[in-house]
Amino acid sequence: MNVQPISGASGRKRRRAAKGPLALVVATLLLLVSACGGGDDEPGNGSRQDSAASKAVVTVSPKDGAKEVATNGALSVTAAKGTLKSVKVTDGKGNTVEGKIDGSVWRPSGHLGASTTYTVDAVAVDDEGREAAEHSTFTTLVPKNTFVGQYTPENGQKVGVGMPVSIRFTRGITDPAAVERAIKVTAEPSVPIENHWFGNDRLDFRPEKYWAPGTKVTLRLALNGVEGRPGVYGTQNKVVSFTVGRSQISTVDVASKRMTVVRDGKPIRTIPITAGAPGTETYNGQMVISEKHQVTRMNGETVGFGGEYDIKDVPHAMRLSTSGTFIHGNYWTGRSAFGARNASHGCVAMYDQRGGGDSSTPAAWFYDNSLLGDLVIVKNSHDKTIQPDNGLNVWNMPWAEWKAPQ
Repeated sequence: MNVQPISGASGRKRRRAAKGPLALVVATLLLLVSACGGGDDEPGNGSRQDSAASKAVVTVSPKDGAKEVATNGALSVTAAKGTLKSVKVTDGKGNTVEGKIDGSVWRPSGHLGASTTYTVDAVAVDDEGREAAEHSTFTTLVPKNTFVGQYTPENGQKVGVGMPVSIRFTRGITDPAAVERAIKVTAEPSVPIENHWFGNDRLDFRPEKYWAPGTKVTLRLALNGVEGRPGVYGTQNKVVSFTVGRSQISTVDVASKRMTVVRDGKPIRTIPITAGAPGTETYNGQMVISEKHQVTRMNGETVGFGGEYDIKDVPHAMRLSTSGTFIHGNYWTGRSAFGARNASHGCVAMYDQRGGGDSSTPAAWFYDNSLLGDLVIVKNSHDKTIQPDNGLNVWNMPWAEWKAPQ
């Protein structure tokens, strides 16, 4: 019988015991490597490819944190090696800046506001659909010189059918197109409305014919940030609405010395008047009542008549022109003159009592029954037709001329 030495047996056992822990360590390391790295065919490899960076590059101009940025022409968002998916630009109040994406470029539809901080968030995608995003902020310039538009009529007013929208700017405008783009006038029910410049500081809006009674007109001023002239910026964002009341058109016949008041197409009263005397005739034309005063002072020196008159308490006065034409009450001429002779310095006058306290006089009645924006049409006077910019008398310009390019 062959007997193996004991030492040999114990040696083989020791070698097996030595291999056991080493194999466990190696196996564990292999497991860890496999779990962390994975091979080419492992699912983890595809996830790494999906999360690879997009090739698209978003660029916002102006740069993040920029100050004193121009309100027009400075803002754009572009995408290189990709296309823009979305662009959102908001101001500090959360108002969104409208704009359009044209392939790889986004630009705002209009101008920006002055002294305003804007936030831009843009996303682009590359040709594999992977997104790249950009976030930035910038602040527009603080203008040193500004202008506003002083508008007529006021918000919430009820006016006559002849009332135009008239805006007088506090600075002369040298870029009228920029200002026009920032102003919109609409009507309900809708009607075509066109604007016309008088000089470089007045812009009026009107339809072809008088407003229809009941029309609601809305003026939107988005002038904040508009550069109306080099270095001079608008500061207003306003919405103004007014309503057109009943139709009242009063026709003054200077020859017959009578005024016929027509309300909604029906004559309601005929009033004896006195108009401009020879040498100081009343303008002809369609005139719009632009102011109403229970009592006012009329001084000839303010309208080129020297010291011929200075009446401190003219009652029931309503302005028809900037140059000084009114339709008003008259207590000083004598009642017999009304309907009989023309004796004024160019105004249209009706009989009244001093102080205007008698509500039964023709002048008091007409005053109480008139709105700003009502029309007074003068005919058969030996004077020229009033100019459309002398007051709110825009209806004296033909429609074709009104809407023609300037």
